[in-house]
Amino acid sequence: MEHPRALLDAARRAQPEAIHRLSLLVAAESATGSVPHLERCADLLTEWGQQTLHRRAQRVVIDGMPHLLWPAAHQRVLLLGHFDTVFPPDTIRARPFTISGSVATGPGVCDMKAGIVQMFTALSMLEDTSSVGILLTSDEESGSVTSRELIEQQARRSGAVLVCEAATPDGDVKVARKGGSVYHLTVKGRAAHAGAEPHRGVNATVEVAHHVLALRQLDAAGSGGTSVTPTVLAAGTTTNTVPERASVAIDVRAWTGAELERIDRVIRALAPVLPEATLTCDGGINRYPMSPELAQPLLAVAQSIAAQLGIGTLTGARVAGASDGNFTAALGVPTLDGLGAVGGGAHSPNEYVELDRMPERAALLAGIIHRLSTKDLARGSLSSPSR
Repeated sequence: MEHPRALLDAARRAQPEAIHRLSLLVAAESATGSVPHLERCADLLTEWGQQTLHRRAQRVVIDGMPHLLWPAAHQRVLLLGHFDTVFPPDTIRARPFTISGSVATGPGVCDMKAGIVQMFTALSMLEDTSSVGILLTSDEESGSVTSRELIEQQARRSGAVLVCEAATPDGDVKVARKGGSVYHLTVKGRAAHAGAEPHRGVNATVEVAHHVLALRQLDAAGSGGTSVTPTVLAAGTTTNTVPERASVAIDVRAWTGAELERIDRVIRALAPVLPEATLTCDGGINRYPMSPELAQPLLAVAQSIAAQLGIGTLTGARVAGASDGNFTAALGVPTLDGLGAVGGGAHSPNEYVELDRMPERAALLAGIIHRLSTKDLARGSLSSPSR
């Protein structure tokens, strides 16, 4: 590999094409769960992968969901990302891809379409990508239900995993993430006329409200700890009927597996408050926390490359949100996250990416890939320069 500064120069020359690709990828809406949109987006990415890697993608369809895999025969590095977004179809009509100065906005621009563009830019600058595998999934935003086994399979084949989710707004990579759980609590009561005979009913809305308030007492997010957040709530049929059914979704995040398991026991032990109401709890622990110990050797490599690029000090951050890197780290595979775009506002109308930082992040990723591809990862030589 040429000196990393040459990679940065190459990435800067590639910037106009990268911005064009980003505009195309944002326009290719890919709402999680919308298979027709995901298929069209996958078609675009398949073409880019073929042009860059000169390898055909394997389209792995699981329960209708299309995932893209470019495996390597001797896979030293796995690049991991997802192309689904949280935004429903036609969001692009109201909020098209827009550039204002050096900032780009649009649905999914930061989480994580700019990261995918940077991934292909980085790979295009490397002479040898034969030991690099790439996996782009289509259901990360909905819990990676169909892709988890595929992610874990490819991680086990790899010496290290580089996750191209967005960096922090300050440009930090991510060395630790909270684990997460998702629950659906359903209440069954008894319907009755709300005006004539409300006393004959068992009000499912009142029952679910008791549990929403009780669960909030478990939330310690204000002190940097566990968060237990009621999210989607549904109840009732008509305004003059005592609700027979109600449900609430519950999002849990914690820094340790033990804490996730404690909250799991509490939620599963919930008992009805109203006489004759019944509770059903579905869901459970989705992702265990991503441990910083597994990221530290990779962070040292990244910091070494950043220093050679002259792009400033690279810091590793602990963040509350989970990613598919939680799965790979839980297997004991060295994992470094946040190697995608620098931006913020994910999942909001204000989502943005700093375009002028895309070349440095692509060069950083290319340098890390090259360093790891020339290391015997089993001998613990991650942090030493290649010879």
